[in-house]
Amino acid sequence: MNWQILRRGDKAVRSNRTVIKVAVPALAAVAVGAVAVVGITANSSTNKAGTSPAGTAEKAAPADPAKPFIGQADDPATWRLPIEEYTPTKSQSLLVSTSRDQLMKNCMTAAGFPQWAPAPDLPTVGGKTLTDWRYGIHDPAQAATRGYHPDAEAQKAYDKAMMAGAVDKSHADKGQVRHCVEAAGTQVPTVQSSETVETITGDSYKEAAKDPKVVAVFAQWSSCMKAKGYSYREPLDTVDDSRFHDPNEVSGLEIATAKADLECRSHNPVARVWFDAESALQTKAIKSHQRELDALKAENASTVSKASAVAAAK
Repeated sequence: MNWQILRRGDKAVRSNRTVIKVAVPALAAVAVGAVAVVGITANSSTNKAGTSPAGTAEKAAPADPAKPFIGQADDPATWRLPIEEYTPTKSQSLLVSTSRDQLMKNCMTAAGFPQWAPAPDLPTVGGKTLTDWRYGIHDPAQAATRGYHPDAEAQKAYDKAMMAGAVDKSHADKGQVRHCVEAAGTQVPTVQSSETVETITGDSYKEAAKDPKVVAVFAQWSSCMKAKGYSYREPLDTVDDSRFHDPNEVSGLEIATAKADLECRSHNPVARVWFDAESALQTKAIKSHQRELDALKAENASTVSKASAVAAAK
């Protein structure tokens, strides 16, 4: 199977415990070590008390309305976890990468290899931000046709780019390429992550799932799903269902399950409750490593500044 499967026990998450061939967002992929990228969604930032088909009142633990967070309440893809303050944004990472490619191109051309070209960037497939599919799927339209699979066109573009790969037609020797890589690095270093960032991102995801409020909302979601005929203990267990792992087929059962999943999430804000619990854990962990993280942030800001200067000089 060519899909990237991210599970809660993994050390790093790219967005996202799911079964997807995904190129998860930079942080999500780099910093999300414990998460499942295919996800489940919370369609509301506040709890909506409801009744399951079986008549069981579902009173999921509500998200804390006073807790500050960044993004649109009904769109997990727009939320930002505290740790993201210490990692470059997707656009900043792209700027650095593009600037380094330009420096490499200039160096290789000057060395007599004008045919050299950098490897193309892979299209994004799956979660587009760290929080996009971190807590589950949340797009009813896509779930209705793709279930727990990523967008078909995005997947196709990603597969095509992977098959094409990067073919160096310059026939330059490895020593010359290495020289130009090192030269580019003296002007624009690569953006840096750190084991601390990855640990905080992964551990907070796993530990948040043990928070009493999160456990409660999981139970309410599970009860709702059971009333609809689906037996899953936790929300992301749907992603682990081997019946949904075929990369080339989206079955009727998968789509029906995804629809039920989202309906139960509309009554039980799984994503928001989980996000709030994880945010609190990250905030506490960040304070314990504040000096180190501030230094990392400053270092990457300097790199982005250098990349901007290169881009402006083109």
